[in-house]
Amino acid sequence: MTAPRRPATGRRTAILRREAVLATVPVAVAALLGAAGPAAAGTQGTSGAGDPYFPLSGNGGYHVKHYDLTLRYDTGSRHLDGKAVLTARATQKLTRFDLDLKGLKVTGVKVDGSAAGFRRSGQELVVTPRHTLHKDQEFRVTVTYSGTPKQVTDPDGSADGWIRTDDGAFVAGEPQGAMTWFPANNHPKDKSSYDFTITVPKGRIAVANGVLRGQHTANGRTTFRWHQAEPMAAYLATATVGKFKVEQYTTRDGIQVYNAVDAREARAAAPVLKKLPSVLDWESKLFGPYPFRAAGSIVDHAPNVGYALETQSRAVYDSAPDVSTLVHENAHQWFGDSVSLTSWKDIWLNEGFATYAEWLYSEQHGGDSAQKSFDALYDRPASDHLWAFPPGDPGSGENIFDTPVYARGAMTLHELRKAVGDRDFFRILRAWATEHRAGHGTTAQFVKLAECVSGKDLGGLFHTWLYAQGKPGKA
Repeated sequence: MTAPRRPATGRRTAILRREAVLATVPVAVAALLGAAGPAAAGTQGTSGAGDPYFPLSGNGGYHVKHYDLTLRYDTGSRHLDGKAVLTARATQKLTRFDLDLKGLKVTGVKVDGSAAGFRRSGQELVVTPRHTLHKDQEFRVTVTYSGTPKQVTDPDGSADGWIRTDDGAFVAGEPQGAMTWFPANNHPKDKSSYDFTITVPKGRIAVANGVLRGQHTANGRTTFRWHQAEPMAAYLATATVGKFKVEQYTTRDGIQVYNAVDAREARAAAPVLKKLPSVLDWESKLFGPYPFRAAGSIVDHAPNVGYALETQSRAVYDSAPDVSTLVHENAHQWFGDSVSLTSWKDIWLNEGFATYAEWLYSEQHGGDSAQKSFDALYDRPASDHLWAFPPGDPGSGENIFDTPVYARGAMTLHELRKAVGDRDFFRILRAWATEHRAGHGTTAQFVKLAECVSGKDLGGLFHTWLYAQGKPGKA
């Protein structure tokens, strides 16, 4: 995501654009769900996935393999009708389980075709199936719901989820917002494939993740069908709606590109979006093959949002991006989307990596070197907010999109690069993206990989730059 989101400065990537072993394997979803969250109480799935910053995000006791979302949105009344069909697998014996859903009226829940009991408890939709679900049993949950989606406010004061615009909705779910528009197991530890069928008034475009499977117009409405085949965390899903100009093409590598641009942003966005194929090609050379079948951009006109988000396979921007932001959000397709977090505490693995990609792009395209970017930040006094907390331990959900995560996270990678040399450093980046592709990663695993590839003890370096309080001293 772009620039840190403190209310006074806006959100994620932009801060930095403006301020200027190989034996490691992905962790299995079932192991993550079993190990990271609190122990299930008997046969009841837990109401959270165990994240220290967002304790009610996600749920225990099952893994969602696939979401099939059918949505009908009226841009005049702002009313949403939804049907979500979740194909899941029980990771324990279940007599009850939760889904994350905030607001909206649930009109029915079925489990394997039979009506199930349900009740609301804050952001939890608590489901009691008619029959007990056994460990490893595959089951299907159908939830019908409707209402007017409302955004959530994150701990840092920024808007998240289904955010209204003057012609539709800007849908960006990091970290909590998926639950504002569909029932989900809403934590990055649980990744799934998706199908979206979205019906909107004629003249509006509905853009989701993955590949466009088709669209048709009848009776004054247009229905769009999208398919996201590769595993995706719920917060990376989008169903952005608006009046967009659409561009479609296929890159020489076979990636299907779909750009949707608000006409008010088209002139400024055009020269930047034209660089998307070359940016993806450059990033693929550094990080390994692009991890998805589709790519592209959603450029909305949403001046009150203040950020962009790396929605999987197709980043969403609140306005025309600059090249640094384009580089940042597409670097996330590797770091954050394909390789996902197991805890929001490790957010530097997303934002530090995407920010450092900006530095590398600048360095290799006639701009400032990564060392110059590092030095400009390091020259800030010890009292500067950059040193307010260590990026590996932000302390709370309020801080996960703040300056130290982005800037000092990128500085950590630059220190690693200097310590191991360019050859090993770029081997580490590529191995991280390749070995954890479509999976998950932790800081501890990244440190282990870096030490394995380089043959060096890097514990002191990572402790200093990721976990030590205050401004680190020069090596």
